[in-house]
Amino acid sequence: MNYISISLYRKMINHALAEGMTRDKFFDLPTPIDSIASIQVVPADHFFELHEILDKELGPGFSVRIGQQMKMEDYGVLGLSWKTCSWAGEIFERSERYFKLLSNTYFFKVDRDIEISRIFLNREAYRRGIELSNEATFSAVVVVLRAITESDISPVEVSFKHAPPEKLDDYIRAFNCSIQFNQPHNYIAYKKEDLERRTAKADESINRFLVERVEEETRGVELSGNKIVNDVENLIRDALPSGIPGVEQIGQIMGMSRRTLTRRLSENGLTFRDLIKRAQEEVSKDLLKNSARSIAEIAFETGFSEQSAFSRAFKNWTNQSPAEFRKIQ
Repeated sequence: MNYISISLYRKMINHALAEGMTRDKFFDLPTPIDSIASIQVVPADHFFELHEILDKELGPGFSVRIGQQMKMEDYGVLGLSWKTCSWAGEIFERSERYFKLLSNTYFFKVDRDIEISRIFLNREAYRRGIELSNEATFSAVVVVLRAITESDISPVEVSFKHAPPEKLDDYIRAFNCSIQFNQPHNYIAYKKEDLERRTAKADESINRFLVERVEEETRGVELSGNKIVNDVENLIRDALPSGIPGVEQIGQIMGMSRRTLTRRLSENGLTFRDLIKRAQEEVSKDLLKNSARSIAEIAFETGFSEQSAFSRAFKNWTNQSPAEFRKIQ
């Protein structure tokens, strides 16, 4: 059975209450309102049923309105990982890795054309609630991309496989673009240049590193090797949810060529691979000690594509399995 985070289920109920529904409407749900404080996930079909109930009670567009209310924090570990993306479209790469590793409730595929990138949501709608959930997902995509770029970017087209609702007002406000129904695929499309935009966090990091490089050149004083190492490790940690970053990627953010960055690390007796391993080990130990995240979630956050590969690597580092390490902390 597939499961959905309780935070998304709770968000829908809270927004429905804000729109005027009363609590008694939720007591007969398969996962009732009084139980949500004590659980972490709900069966996916319970989630889809809630979508169907709210669509009937609050009218067409509730799914799109709830999507507009979503925050990155509502998506748990995945949402937190979006905050450290370097460019806007990276959220889809992280989402694809996350769902392959932890869930099969979504499947994103990005098709990049010369000018337009289409993000396909391949999730067959065997019931109306999935169609509504797809609408909410695309509506939330708009909000998340605007948040991480701190810009007012909008999609250029949204396509749904299902029939249109009676009213499109909420859809037009949310997407601000052409909206097509009864189409072969579910997708949301953006200008390629918009998905290649640097995120606000990445811009801040790049500006800081470039200023440091200018100071090095103008003052003739090199930054200490320890600071370079610390900067590289921090950037690696941010990049790991997208998979293991390359030295070129990190060097680009720091305003250094691969050769220069490799040389500066070598002066400290380190290789880029040393720092990857060190960052993975430190992040995983910290999360095992200080969070309740699952082993699979920690594998995602440390750049592994499979939980088994993470467990093998962790045992090589510590001579303990992740579960054994967590148990004795």
